[in-house]
Amino acid sequence: MVDETILKAVRARSSRLPGFHRLPLARRREVVAAWAGLSEEEAALLHDGLAADTANVLVENAVGTFALPLGIATNFVVDGRDVLVPMAVEEPSVIAAASHGALMARSGGGLETETDEPVMIGQLQVLDLPGGDLAAAAARVEARRAEVLALAGAQNPVLAGLGGGAKGLEARRLAETPVGPMLVLHLYYDTRDAMGANSVNTACEAVAPLVEAITGGRVLLRILSNLADRRLARARCRVPAATLERAGMPGTLVARRIVEAATLAVVDPYRAATHNKGIMNGIDPLAVATGNDWRGAEAGAHAFAARDGRYRALSEWRQDGDGDLIGTLELPLALGTVGGTTGSHPTARVCLKMLGVSTARELAAVAVSVGLVQNLSALRALATEGIQQGHMALHARQVAVAAGASGDEAVRIAEQMVREGAIGADRARELLAGDGG
Repeated sequence: MVDETILKAVRARSSRLPGFHRLPLARRREVVAAWAGLSEEEAALLHDGLAADTANVLVENAVGTFALPLGIATNFVVDGRDVLVPMAVEEPSVIAAASHGALMARSGGGLETETDEPVMIGQLQVLDLPGGDLAAAAARVEARRAEVLALAGAQNPVLAGLGGGAKGLEARRLAETPVGPMLVLHLYYDTRDAMGANSVNTACEAVAPLVEAITGGRVLLRILSNLADRRLARARCRVPAATLERAGMPGTLVARRIVEAATLAVVDPYRAATHNKGIMNGIDPLAVATGNDWRGAEAGAHAFAARDGRYRALSEWRQDGDGDLIGTLELPLALGTVGGTTGSHPTARVCLKMLGVSTARELAAVAVSVGLVQNLSALRALATEGIQQGHMALHARQVAVAAGASGDEAVRIAEQMVREGAIGADRARELLAGDGG
């Protein structure tokens, strides 16, 4: 019955796959392959992973590969389109939370997104200006702006032909620093469907001698910024109060408690750090699965959270006049669908095909949506039964594996520990030895 329901969903291209988590691993792989239209070779990459000889080319001093579980988050509707989301992550409950959050958002029509043009920022740090005159140096740069932009754009004619390349130049004056006054030039560079680090860095390196000649100063740093605040992604969802109902707790009350819980992350950086970590719990695994720079995404998100000098929540939650829950999330997302590891890692290419995205902006739209519903799931749990109930049930499997169990045996031991309410290494070893009842 479960299989037939899933087969109907596959034929309808619906991400709502009831019972998917109960299928055997091999069967889940078959369902995803059918849903995404993967070839046999592509489907094989979901379990064969990265070959050692490919790893040897991708990084220096390679000695092998390190595998992460690759799972699928279901139930997503992003801008009216059903999406299955691949997530590479080691932490239990992340994929389940994303799927549950997406289901709650689905009940209100799914997620709506907006994304900015993929403009990255390259920085040039100019020191030792004649007389320390920042205003004069900035004026000289402004007078020759077109020349600087033309040189930067000429570094990647292919990108320019696609509508990308150098788009703007801004001079920032930092008068008082421990090393004296400095002019920091921001080169705005549209990287199209690439994350863009290499293109931006190449352009910055190319214009540095010209900037020195214009300003009379010395250019030291020439590198992109991971605070890509010209490349923002936004998501919004509405969750009907009825969807949030719990036993003995009306949905409007759950929604109010979620808003109250989220407010602490707005006013307190200690809570905001954990709140935002939960958002990145969803975004990072998608970035890893698609071969993107998850560390850059992390750096940009946290810097953006402190953009006004105070670290705070990236998301906002409120109730509307009907008592329904409204959530929004905005953060910088420099993700790509071409180039780098995204283009060279075979499993990353399969994950992109599974997502059905072809542009960087489409990928960012899915990623910000995952971040928002991940946050939703965590807040709902915190505002009701607490975060540990569901997390520990899934964590029990890790405990069983660490004790030496595997496969169905690990599942059986985990379920026994959950039933007993005793999840720990000692109990897992007792059950594995067969003397635990």
